[in-house]
Amino acid sequence: MKWERFVRPRAYLPGPVGPAPPAPSPAPARPPPAAALDPGVRLPRARTPRRGPTMAKRSSLFIRIVEGKNLPAKDITGSSDPYCIVKVDHEPIIRTATVWKTLCPFWGEEYQVHLLPTFHSVAFYVMDEDALSRDDVIGKVCLTRDTLATHPKGFSGWAHLTEVDPDEEVQGEIHLRLEVVLGTRACRLRCSVLEARDLAPKDRNGASDPFVRVRYNGRTQETSIVKKSRYPRWNETFEFELEEGAAEALCVEAWDWDLVSRNDFLGKVVFNVQRLRAAQQEEGWFRLQPDQSKSRREEGNLGSLQLEVRLRDEMVLPSGCYQPLVQLLCHEVKLGTQSPGQLILLIEETTSTECRQDVATTLLKLFLGQGLAKDFLDLLFQLELGRTSEANTLFRSNSLASKSMESFLKVAGMRYLHGVLGPIIDRVFEEKKYVELDPSKVEVKDVGCSGLHRPQTEAEVLEQSAQTLRAHLGALLSSLSRSVRACPAVVRATFRQLFRRVRERFPSAQDENVPFIAVTSFLCLRFISPAIMAPKLFHLRERHADARTSRTLLLLAKAVQNVGNMDTPASRAKEAWMEPLQPTVRQGVAQLKDFITKLVDIQEKEELDLQRALSLQAPLVKEGPLFIHRTKGKGPLMSSSFKKLHFSLTTEALSFAKTPSSKKSTLIKLAHIRAAEKVEEKSFGSSHVMQVIYTDDAGRSQTAYLQCKCVNELNQWLSALRKVSINNTGLLGSYHPGVFRGDKWSCCHQRDKTDLGCDKTRSRVTLQEWNDPLDHDLEAQLIYRHLLGVEATLREKHRQLSAGPEAGPVLTGPGGGRCFPPEPPFGDGGWGLPPRGPPAFQTGATLPALPSSCICLQPPRTQWPSCSRYCRTSGRPIGPAQLAPPPWSPATSWSCRHEAAPHNMLSPARFQAELPTTQDAAFFLEATWKKERDRRDSCLPSVQAGTGGHPLHLPRDSTPPLPQDRQACYSSGAGADAPDVLRV
Repeated sequence: MKWERFVRPRAYLPGPVGPAPPAPSPAPARPPPAAALDPGVRLPRARTPRRGPTMAKRSSLFIRIVEGKNLPAKDITGSSDPYCIVKVDHEPIIRTATVWKTLCPFWGEEYQVHLLPTFHSVAFYVMDEDALSRDDVIGKVCLTRDTLATHPKGFSGWAHLTEVDPDEEVQGEIHLRLEVVLGTRACRLRCSVLEARDLAPKDRNGASDPFVRVRYNGRTQETSIVKKSRYPRWNETFEFELEEGAAEALCVEAWDWDLVSRNDFLGKVVFNVQRLRAAQQEEGWFRLQPDQSKSRREEGNLGSLQLEVRLRDEMVLPSGCYQPLVQLLCHEVKLGTQSPGQLILLIEETTSTECRQDVATTLLKLFLGQGLAKDFLDLLFQLELGRTSEANTLFRSNSLASKSMESFLKVAGMRYLHGVLGPIIDRVFEEKKYVELDPSKVEVKDVGCSGLHRPQTEAEVLEQSAQTLRAHLGALLSSLSRSVRACPAVVRATFRQLFRRVRERFPSAQDENVPFIAVTSFLCLRFISPAIMAPKLFHLRERHADARTSRTLLLLAKAVQNVGNMDTPASRAKEAWMEPLQPTVRQGVAQLKDFITKLVDIQEKEELDLQRALSLQAPLVKEGPLFIHRTKGKGPLMSSSFKKLHFSLTTEALSFAKTPSSKKSTLIKLAHIRAAEKVEEKSFGSSHVMQVIYTDDAGRSQTAYLQCKCVNELNQWLSALRKVSINNTGLLGSYHPGVFRGDKWSCCHQRDKTDLGCDKTRSRVTLQEWNDPLDHDLEAQLIYRHLLGVEATLREKHRQLSAGPEAGPVLTGPGGGRCFPPEPPFGDGGWGLPPRGPPAFQTGATLPALPSSCICLQPPRTQWPSCSRYCRTSGRPIGPAQLAPPPWSPATSWSCRHEAAPHNMLSPARFQAELPTTQDAAFFLEATWKKERDRRDSCLPSVQAGTGGHPLHLPRDSTPPLPQDRQACYSSGAGADAPDVLRV
């Protein structure tokens, strides 16, 4: 059967989620061009390609799984062993730890997932782990993308678990071609069932036996059955007589055939025949929908799950658009407290407690990428010390300095933490000793017997517990003392700055311990102690600790806190039963002070030498044991052929060795990686296998199959591989999730080994990790979005500082619009005006420069207003250019603030939809704003150029003409929708 390609008409039909691939033919087809790597991408209408960089829309999910309650008992003991599986569009990406023998588990795990903006839903499955049988499904919570979009601050709260109905657990897409064929007597409806992809696995072997059932007007026709495939291809056509006025819909259902039991439902697509008749033809990939005709089981009897889920969509522009903003922030940091603007202080004052951690992390990553992390933190230290009067309250609040330092230690010092703390944590988990120092909590029955006949007494338990804790604390302090050279140079330099600043602020002899306590407040209290109490959250362990181990870790963390507090009387008085550890604590204080003295004793030359030596080495991204199998020739692929090796991923290559200390051999060069994807379960009998597709030195395509031990490790390796290869040339858009066994692919049964693939790659789906490569553009966009969110606060702050004690007049225009004269800038701002306001907080050099630095980020208007004044609408003009006041001059006219939004302004959603590249913005800046600035400057000789992006502040009764090039680019009628402006 020969297929014909056609242009899809615009019709209201079930929305295709992807495009139609090129039709196959009996003869070998010519390979498509390099740009058409993914057969599942629908190409837009032909148009002249635009030059210049494109904008990228990025979506991310912040997920926090807190706890569950009132779960049903699944074990014969009347309890359960619950854990959670998180799936995005039915793809497992996260598995929490198992909490044993409880119906009210607490997880407290946080994740951040970067994914495509086209995802549909995220589902949370609560499972009961069983050692001998398959895990039981307790229930699920499903949140669609639309639901998350209606909660800008995120979904937070309890959600009832619902029953998992097999008929609702559908996934995948089906490729259909529908036509209305005109005949002499009657029209006929032709439905071509071509193929499907990513169908739900319904059989125990991880596959399905799919077939398609097409129903219309009482008639049913079925395709053939494709055995053991989730990516079947049918290429079968059915025809139905199309009756005039028939209101019945066309239903296409996918089913899994079973020999003994009933067939399993795989999903369906329903079409409106009347709309299809109007469209005449339709082809595309259609998302399979569940069967929701059944009555749902009553919610609430399966328990509840407490979640926090926040969706963040960002439109990231090219790097050049953020350069002015980044340069302004870097300039502020370089000037430090000598900066007249104090922009960092202003950001801190306008940041709420809820978002302070996010802002601190974003700023820290931004300056870390610019090589100014130490200077940024030093500025925060000075600001914090400037408002601290008592030494005992230093860095105790959740200020921007504290939050930024926490983020800095996690980003720059996590590998150092693993080297120091990892062996001690592993030993605590392996020993599983009962440790308790509080006499009121000692339970002798949990200890067992020390001999054959006599149980241990309470005193013996306390003494043995003290010995165990002393051993762990001594080992930790010894490991810390030996780690001076292992500490990253940037961390040491930052602690050096902190130590010096605190010693300068508190120079008296009675405050000699304050500089040491300032360092330990971050190193011990905010970094090492939290890692001891929650090792899984710091990636020190894969599972949460049980109750006995958790108590040991908590007591060890308390001891570390006492050492970090320099064994003050206040810390000893809180818990007197910690007295048995005092000798070790006092000895630890001396060790810690000696360690800090050596840690901060780093000179500038030594710091530069260490950083230079580090830059010569390829940074390690991820390492660990994996099982490898590389296919060679034909024959069956068995799981027993996997060999365990130690793998290391750097920014240059993926290497392996027999042991971590053995010599490494390069397996794949990073620049040769073309895709990193999962392998379907039936290929190797495991769902934790991934494939790395790459090209060898001869240019031939090769595949390495690597097996992980769990779903979390699988997704972590996939994320690491995708992040380091995201900028490679020749990345694949499609791939085969199976293996080429014998003479065909196991997934789609195609016999051409060079076939492009039957499923889409997911190179943008990654997990956020502490060692992720820095994304400078994304961090700059997040700062820009934060400034835009606090625009009203910044404007009010600037108004208060610039107005002084006088209050300007407030006029009322027609329709209740508020009119006011433009505020003069605070300080000269480069305009030759006398500074005003408190001399201690001169913001004139910062706030007018802030919008000017972001001017490239302001979208253009679709129409140019014909009014003679710049209409500053309340909160409506897009971009932070609204933060700065217009240049003030006696010749400047009054401006009007309308209550309604002007029609000539684009909303953010329309801007994102109508501007696929930034060329429109650049064209607007060059072709229009330059002309109006020149015109303004010629009329206002006292006002210098560079006004922060306000081109329409012209003298009274002057009307800016509509440029001819704008008339040619945009639609006419600019003056018709322009808002009225009050003329004075």
